[in-house]
Amino acid sequence: MAKARNEFSEDILRYIDECNKSKWPKSFLIAVLQKIQQKYGYLSREKMQAVSYLMDIPSAKVSGVASFYHYFNLKQSGSVVISICMGTACFVKGAEKVKRKFEEELKIRVGETTKDGKFSLFETRCLGMCAMAPVVKIGEECFSKVTPDMVKDLLKKFT
Repeated sequence: MAKARNEFSEDILRYIDECNKSKWPKSFLIAVLQKIQQKYGYLSREKMQAVSYLMDIPSAKVSGVASFYHYFNLKQSGSVVISICMGTACFVKGAEKVKRKFEEELKIRVGETTKDGKFSLFETRCLGMCAMAPVVKIGEECFSKVTPDMVKDLLKKFT
């Protein structure tokens, strides 16, 4: 019990404790995982095992939920997360070429993190900015009408 509690900060532990007091505590699993990812950036195996123990949910269920939903990261992301929209409008307007240029410049593939831990590269389905396609989100900033020629300059802004 103590080891499981040591995995989390006090605010996360309070949240889990509050969820456990509810009528249906297991229904809060996704919300708990979201809070943990928001705080730590990803869901480590150790943190999922601690959730399993603290919420009395089988570890297979916890990891199954975490791996089923695309939202959850099971690997630590870089300090700067790059998300390339691959929705229909962005794809048609050249997002695939933009993605390839990011992969070339960063020397990683989608879903990977650079060796220095600085950048992680992901695809996303829609950022809701279809009229400005293709769109790339870097950190909390969105960039519109991105072309492969813009990639180097975009990366420089975040180095």
